[in-house]
Amino acid sequence: MTNPIFLDFESNLAELTGKIETLRFVEDDSAVDLSENIDKLVSKANKLTKDIYAKLTPWQIVQVARHPQRPYTLDYVEHIFTDYHELHGDRVFADDQSIVGGLARLNGKACMVIGNQKGRDTKERTLRNFGYPRPEGYRKALRLMKLAEKFSIPVFTFIDTPGAWPGIDAEERGQSEAIGHNLYEMAKLRVPIISTVIGEGGSGGALAIGVCDTLNMMQFATYSVISPEACSSILWRNTERQVDAAEALGLTAHRLKALKLVDRIINEPLGGAHRSHKEAAQSVKKTLLEGLRQLDNMPVRELLDRRHERLLSFGEFRVQDGGSNG
Repeated sequence: MTNPIFLDFESNLAELTGKIETLRFVEDDSAVDLSENIDKLVSKANKLTKDIYAKLTPWQIVQVARHPQRPYTLDYVEHIFTDYHELHGDRVFADDQSIVGGLARLNGKACMVIGNQKGRDTKERTLRNFGYPRPEGYRKALRLMKLAEKFSIPVFTFIDTPGAWPGIDAEERGQSEAIGHNLYEMAKLRVPIISTVIGEGGSGGALAIGVCDTLNMMQFATYSVISPEACSSILWRNTERQVDAAEALGLTAHRLKALKLVDRIINEPLGGAHRSHKEAAQSVKKTLLEGLRQLDNMPVRELLDRRHERLLSFGEFRVQDGGSNG
């Protein structure tokens, strides 16, 4: 990606990348062959990137998940699906553009794609409400899911939101009801649902399009009941302990996989999905196809029973005598 944006913990990598770009510029404007020096620095940069990303803290993973150059839903749609036709509006109030969705094909098979969209520049971010859906966004998503159910096609959702919009306008139009209704309807939707957390998975705002048969999560995505900043403000009465909050929340993919809340972790390109949208999309596509093969021909009754069992398994605990309870 051109003009990469480096995070705070990547300062050494940013410096090294700057040297590489300087040498390439000099090489282009002179007859001197600097390719050997450039190759050495590129190799050093790759090793440094690998070392940095092998030991990220939860708070650093939060920063990667929020990276402004990270691929969003429409980027994955472009690289993974064909014949995408976006559908608009909830048929009640408005068209919330923080949630996008429409009919598409995955390897020729008809499907419904729904996901959060944050926006790249200031104008688009404002249009997309910075990825915070309002009630009409969730009602649009449910309308598309019910359409998929009508035509017996699978649903793919892509989760990337800080959370549901907390504004007064959203509350007036029934934000909680819209989220709750989605949870209820998705639990009994009669077609396969495969969800993927591609960036931030924030609270009920994410869960409203995340009730599924299979939950995938990108390697450097996050999924939690609250943001680290909000958690810090509640527990410690300030937002300065977000690092401690991120650690306590257990919001990383590997932590959630260990708790059996996530089914599959999708590996990202070296240095995160923002380094190569195409490579990240290839990994996501492979995982989606694998998940669909397992669910596509499953009888509806078995599909629903399996989904309900999965949902009811969350929050299992053990009592002191070693017995298991749900």
